[in-house]
Amino acid sequence: MKSIYKIISIMLIAIIVISLGTTVFAVVTGVSDPSTLTGQSVEGTSKITSIGNQIITILTLVGTIASVIVLIVLGIKYMMGSAEEKAEYKKTMMPYIIGAALVFAASALAGMLYAFLSNMQAS
Repeated sequence: MKSIYKIISIMLIAIIVISLGTTVFAVVTGVSDPSTLTGQSVEGTSKITSIGNQIITILTLVGTIASVIVLIVLGIKYMMGSAEEKAEYKKTMMPYIIGAALVFAASALAGMLYAFLSNMQAS
């Protein structure tokens, strides 16, 4: 059953990756030569971009603060806990570390994705 989910996930990821680079030339009537088509102006997108950057900055800041606070609380509980509690905290540490790493890397990944997509041009 798990292998079916893995296969479906890989297929969906492949479809998404393939569809990112697809360019579509649609014309209402007749056939058109793609070399005669011109792109539309992208003016007015700076406001959307700045709002998106502000949202990403706020989310990253909130996530970073929450991660640090949770780390402090877990550290204090670990130091003050008994042997059984310490074993329980060790179990919860790995998912926390993975989540914190994703929070810290989210802004970098979003920036790289934005730079990659903004530099793409239709061929």
